[in-house]
Order: sequence, then structure tokens, then C-alpha cells
Amino acid sequence: MLAIAVLCCLAVSAIADPAVYFQEDFSDGWEDRWVQSEHKADLGKFVLSHGKFYGDAEKDNGIQTSQDARFYALSAKFDKPFSNEGKTFVVQFTVKHEQSIDCGGGYVKIFPSDVDQKDMHGESPYNIMFGPDICGPGTKKVHVIFTYKGKNLLIKKDIRCKDDVFTHLYTLIVRPDNTYEVKIDNKKVESGSLEEDWDFLQPKTIKDPNAKKPEDYDERETIDDPEDVKPEEWDQPEHIADPDAKKPDDWDDEMDGEWEPPMVDNPEYKGEWKPKQIPNPSYQGKWVHPEIDNPDYEADDSLYKYADFGVIGFDLWQVKAGTIFDNVLLTDDEALAEKVGEETWGASKDAEKAMKDAQDEEEKAAREEEEKRRKEEEGDDEDELPMEDMEDLEDDEDMEEEQEHDEL
Repeated sequence: MLAIAVLCCLAVSAIADPAVYFQEDFSDGWEDRWVQSEHKADLGKFVLSHGKFYGDAEKDNGIQTSQDARFYALSAKFDKPFSNEGKTFVVQFTVKHEQSIDCGGGYVKIFPSDVDQKDMHGESPYNIMFGPDICGPGTKKVHVIFTYKGKNLLIKKDIRCKDDVFTHLYTLIVRPDNTYEVKIDNKKVESGSLEEDWDFLQPKTIKDPNAKKPEDYDERETIDDPEDVKPEEWDQPEHIADPDAKKPDDWDDEMDGEWEPPMVDNPEYKGEWKPKQIPNPSYQGKWVHPEIDNPDYEADDSLYKYADFGVIGFDLWQVKAGTIFDNVLLTDDEALAEKVGEETWGASKDAEKAMKDAQDEEEKAAREEEEKRRKEEEGDDEDELPMEDMEDLEDDEDMEEEQEHDEL
């Protein structure tokens, strides 16, 4: 019995242990773990950097886009392909747009294991795409895209991403009950049902094709008051002949035709008359098209599931380079992801902001000092007379001396 109990405990412990499918902090040797695509000759290059401001110079090193107006395509293979069947799947990483990005992606793609990493590009089939995307004032969203039966499905909700210059933690959780959650900086920003928030399936119900609104169905909320009668004096023309106009003395009816006074707006004109409205006693409400069960609807309790996850990649376009990616984690444990997030992003965020604030203060002080110096130089210039003015002043002084001498 004791042996059985020990085996049961070991089994429970094994089940409880979180699985880490992939983790990357871009420490030494990261270039050996990532493959640069050769699909295009001018793809942008990633470089190792902690950026201009950071919390820890070593721990905050990540890969940074380094060339403006370029596509980027870099990927890493998992040690072992896996499926998320029956398990929670978590994708997490940090993004830092320290360049104040105006247009560019900050997302990752999770590919099946058979993707050609050397030829990876924007059309390479993927399973999941997740992360921020910014382009101008109109696009500042978090993409959550699932591939289902060969189609890339975009989330129907609008999830706003962070658009400042600091590092932020992005987390996507996909659960085996077909629900999901999106977190930014370890705080939930969106959640719900995969079936409801994406068009995985046909709608459960459709409008009854045999149903039609009855011809005598009355949707008018108000009607004309039958007792309201237009006043007799209402009908006035919009324009009338100018009563103050006079035929010119030199007007010749035979030569110029019959004279007619010009038209002017009629002050008595009241516009089109309309009877007042009263509630419609026959109003039946807005007609609602009845729905029926959709015969093409097929339930699927495995929308969340992918049989093969094998590669993660950054497949991006950036107009202005400078984005830093770091702290990539793929796991089946939500609590572990949150813990790792606090130990990485959470441990550096305050120090990163403090360094940025200090740099801003230094730059502000330098600008003020430069402005002060410039004004002082301009002031000195105003005190000094130009050479020609100095010569005129000397001539005036000579003339004054001559006049004093003549008077003596």
C-alpha cells in the first residue's frame, strides 16, 4: 500500500510540474539558437542591446531591430515539437519601443515544426500570431490571430496596446475549455470565448429564409395628425418681385423686351408645410427577422488545439527601427508565466523609468543651459556697435572737438 501511495504522489507531482516548451533571454550564444531568414537579401538585422535606458545592463539585453524601413525574419526551433491538446498554452514576451515607433510590428508567430526557417517570410503558414502592432494614430492594437482550417482568423475585439517608450510584458493564455485571456504587464486586459470572439465556426443560428415581414406590418412610431390642417395663409411663394425695383429710364421695351423686376426672397414664405406628428396607434414595433438553427453549424470543442508547435519567429515590418524583444516564454502554466514576468519585466520596470526620467532631466537642463548661453551671446552682440557705426562715432567726436576749438 505504501508503494502504491508513493507512486500516486509521484504521478501527481509529475502532472503538476509545469512544462517549459521554450525560453529565451538572449544571453550568450543566442545567435546559435536563432536562424536568420534568407528569403530576401535586404532583410533587417537584429542586434543585442539593452537600449538607451534600462534596469539591469546585463539582464535587460534583448534583440533590437537596427535598420529603418526593413522587413525582419528571425526564428528559433524548439528542442522538441509539442501539442497543446488538453493543456493550457501560454505565450509571453517583452517589447520595448524606445524609438517612439510610428509604424511597425511587435508581435511573434508560432509556427508548425515543418516551416522552412531559412525561407521564412510573411506568407509562411503559422498557428498563432500574438503581440502589439502600431501604425499611425489609427492602429495601436494587440493582434491575436489563430489559424483554423487554413484561414487566419483575427479577433473581433479591439485590444489596445501600449504605445510609450518603456518595456511591456505581453501574455496570451489559451485554455483547453476554448477560452482565452490577454494580459499586459501581468494585468488582464481582455478575455472570453474563442468561438464568440473569432469566426472559427459558422453561426449557430441564421435568419429564416422563409420568413418575410407581413405587408401590413406597421413599423411607424408616429404618423401625421389627421386633424392638423394647413392654414390658408401658409401658401406663399418663396420668391417675389422686388417691390422697390423700378424700370430704368433708358429701358427700351422694343429693343430690350418687356421689363420684369428682379426677384427677391419673400419674407412671408414659411417653407413646406408638414402636419404635426402623433403616436401611431397601430405601431407594432420594429420587425425582427426570426432565426432558425443553422444547418451548417458544427460544434468544435477543440478550437484551442494545435497538433504541432515547433518554431517561434519574429516576422515584422518596421519603418523606424529600435524595438527590443526579450524574455520569451512558452509554457503550460499560467502561474509560472506570471512569476517569470515579475522576475524579469517587473524587476526592471521601475529602474528603467528612473533612468529615463534622469536622462530627460539632464537633456532638459542641457537645453536650458544652451538657450541661456545663446541669449547671453546675443546680448553681448547688441552691446557691440558695428565697425561702420564706430567710424561714424569717431567722426562725430572729431567734429565736436573742431567746433570747440573754433569757439575758443
